[in-house]
Parts: sequence; structure tokens; C-alpha cells
Amino acid sequence: MTRKILHGIRVQTYQHPLDRKALVALEKMPGLPLLLKKINEYGIDRLLRMQTKGGEFRVSPRNFPSLHNALVETCKILDSPQPDLYLYRGEGHISTYAIGVEKPLVGINIEAMEWLSGEELLFVLGHEIARIEGRYLNYQQLAVVMPLLKNLISSTTLGLGGLAASGLEVALFNWIVMAKFTADRAGLLACQDVDVAMTALIKLGGLPEEYINPEVKQDFLAQAREFDIDDLDRLDQVTKIFSFMEYQYPWVVMRASELLKWVDSGMYEQLGRSIEPQPELEHQEQQPEEWNFLSSW
Repeated sequence: MTRKILHGIRVQTYQHPLDRKALVALEKMPGLPLLLKKINEYGIDRLLRMQTKGGEFRVSPRNFPSLHNALVETCKILDSPQPDLYLYRGEGHISTYAIGVEKPLVGINIEAMEWLSGEELLFVLGHEIARIEGRYLNYQQLAVVMPLLKNLISSTTLGLGGLAASGLEVALFNWIVMAKFTADRAGLLACQDVDVAMTALIKLGGLPEEYINPEVKQDFLAQAREFDIDDLDRLDQVTKIFSFMEYQYPWVVMRASELLKWVDSGMYEQLGRSIEPQPELEHQEQQPEEWNFLSSW
């Protein structure tokens, strides 16, 4: 399959409105500046990078060529600098992450390597590249160390030990869930195949390859189209807190629902049509088609 190279594309071009809304709400929370300051003071960014570099396998063209090639292609398509990629131990389900505000890196676990096809790897890696390109990592890392930070500063006069009660913690986890919608759009832009994106989400939900057949896919798509995200707004506030505190929950049906809405609206297709292709170079018929976003967005 020939994929387009999306020159100059930026996350703001395809950012999901619920992501944008949740991010604005988060950035208005009064305790946020202090927490981000503490992350810098305690060197959390360096600590997380050290944990990865000291305990996981760095991916190279020689040791894990399929993973390396998938990252190279993803970054080329999304016009993004290529971060280091690390492989970590199995967890019984597909898992990926991105860390490192100053020097980003991406982690992917053994299940992702074994369960996902080459095209599906583009989807999950595109998801993580969006986190980096959108400058989301500060807040992502804040969620990782939130319990530790609460304990460290709970004795201050600012009273930040009760972050959940103040709403900051809920705002943070709510944003992380909403940001998945934007990252999934990047995943689709990377793999450029809706069927691949849906199958990747099914696998992210924990269903092994041997159970995935046309009937399962059709029923998954039907379930996704039936899901109504507006139901979240109808939940009691306490219920919302419980829903989003487990922010690492995959939410694959909800994510598929939002991704399909984007495709069905025509905005995904319009994103490609609205950009004029660059002239093709000679003797490069097999190379990905190149599109320039800088002049149009």
C-alpha cells in the first residue's frame, strides 16, 4: 500500500474538540503550575528516562527490524523527528507509552510486537508520536507520578494533598482520556486504513488474533456506532471520578466510535483532498506519495 507523507502536519490540524476542551479546563486548574514545577525540581523527566534506558531493550535495525522499520515509517508519514524506541516485558495486553519532555522516547511491549501486524504497528506508534508532537508529555508524566507528588507536598500550606477533592486530578485524568481521541486520529493518519485502525483497537481491547473474524469486526463496528459519548455528561460527578481515575483503561469501543465519526463526517478524507500533492520525483514510483500541509493549514 502506498501511503502519503504528510509534510508539515501538526496535531492542531486534527485535534479532537473534546481533547481541546478538556485541555483548556485542565490548564485553568489552580494547582497545576505548582505540580509541574515540582516535576522539574525532582527531576521526574530524567528519572523516567533513566528507568526506561536502564531496564528495557533499545530497538535497532539489527535486533528488532520490524519494530524499527515501523517507527521509521510512522515518523516519516507524520513528518516527525524519530525518537528512540524501547521494547519492554509483557503485561498480558498491548501497551505503549511516550515519555521524555526534553528528549522523547517511545516504549512498546512484547505483546504489541507479537500481536500487531506491521500496519497495525503504524497505528499504535502514530498514537504515541501524536503525544510527543502535541507536547502532551508534561501532563502525561504528571499522571504517572501524581500519587508520589501528592504525598511529597501534602504537608504544604497549599493543601495539595487533597487534589482529587479540588478537581485537579479529575481534570487531568479526564483530559488524558479525551486526548486518546486525538492520538487515534494520528494513528489513522499513519496507517491510512480504517480497517487496520479498527483491528488494532480490537487487539488493544485484549482480543487475540484467532478470535478476530469478519463477524467480530462487523459487530465491533456496530457497537462503536451505537455508543453515545454524550452519556458521559449524564453521569453523576462521583461516577465520572471513578470512570476516569483508571485512565489507562483502553476505552476501545468509545475510541472507535469517535474515530468512525471523524471518518464518516468526511473530515478525514477532506484533510487529504485539501492539500495539493508535491511533484513526484523521477524513479521513485514505489515511494510513498508526498503531501504538503504547510501551505494549506
